[in-house]
Amino acid sequence: MILPPANLGMLGGGQLGRFFVAAAHELGYKVWVLDPDPRSPAGLIADRHLVAGYDDYPALDELAQACTAISTEFENVPAATLDYLAKFVLVRPSAAAVSVCQNRIAEKNFLRQHGLPIADFIAVTGEADLRSAAPGLFPAILKVARFGYDGKGQAVVDGREQAIAAFQHFQGETCVLEQKLALGSEISVVLARDEDGRMKSFPAVENSHRKGILDVSLVPARAPSGLRSRAAELAEKIADGLGYIGTLAVEFFVVDGELVVNEMAPRPHNSGHFTLDACLTSQYEQQVRALCGLPLGDPRAHSAAAMVNLLGDLWYENGPAGPRYREPDWSQLHAFAGLKLHLYGKHHARHGRKMGHFTVVDDDPQQARERALAARAAIGIVDAS
Repeated sequence: MILPPANLGMLGGGQLGRFFVAAAHELGYKVWVLDPDPRSPAGLIADRHLVAGYDDYPALDELAQACTAISTEFENVPAATLDYLAKFVLVRPSAAAVSVCQNRIAEKNFLRQHGLPIADFIAVTGEADLRSAAPGLFPAILKVARFGYDGKGQAVVDGREQAIAAFQHFQGETCVLEQKLALGSEISVVLARDEDGRMKSFPAVENSHRKGILDVSLVPARAPSGLRSRAAELAEKIADGLGYIGTLAVEFFVVDGELVVNEMAPRPHNSGHFTLDACLTSQYEQQVRALCGLPLGDPRAHSAAAMVNLLGDLWYENGPAGPRYREPDWSQLHAFAGLKLHLYGKHHARHGRKMGHFTVVDDDPQQARERALAARAAIGIVDAS
């Protein structure tokens, strides 16, 4: 068991890392962050910010010497970096677990090998794979195997020729071609698993997206209790199969009342932000606890919740002279009861960039949802889910 005031390390300086730093500080730990951005949100509140790349070995050596244990806030830290650090210091989750989640082909193969429900797919390393794809696989979604997120590196393709054109657009990068499903809804489960295999799952979340980016999350998910329980069971099976230690998120499609695993994230998740305000223990505190060998906290929700993402688009107002950059009127949000606003401290807003979120908590799930959507409209976000 690693106890305060030990130094913990965090690879990555985004908002997920920032919430980790805050949770660790509340528990009495100090945190060093390694991130190449000198203005990274996590780095701004860390006890020490190493401004360096993830392949900067002198910086990695310094991090390993200073910290008792290290975690990560995003899956695209090179597995080689995690492997290197693990020679000198405790690293959770492991490089082996993270590497499965870094590559869609490895991820799909892992899920299939463990008997988990997934959409039909093929690996695509060249145009010949697309030319020989079974006709029944279309319509489909072509996804780059690495570094795709928030809808990036994806293309919906109705047939073979569209798939080939999209593959060429992705400059021949290795992809997966995945059958497009008739989605009823999308849900996710965030859980924590400790070194002894004990797990705690947060309530299942119902998610809706705009332009491939998470827009609104509702807790509890509007799905039968049996389906929510089944989602937690499948997520726990994945965590066991990975030998995972830390906080893990699993996204599911609901198709004809059945669950299909979409993807997994070896870290806290955007859809788990609600745990900050609606649960006895947040997903970030669980990450600290699992990393340090502390008993996992109680994940129960004490309130229903609706979480809304705030993207950089909000900072741009269309006027007669074109888009104008300005700070949104946050007083519009603070007028709503039970609303908790979280801004990430990012130095500049860009279209599609996650700048913050707010969560509305209430005893009644419908009231939480309606008030969140009203607040969403008041701040200028249209086309509510």
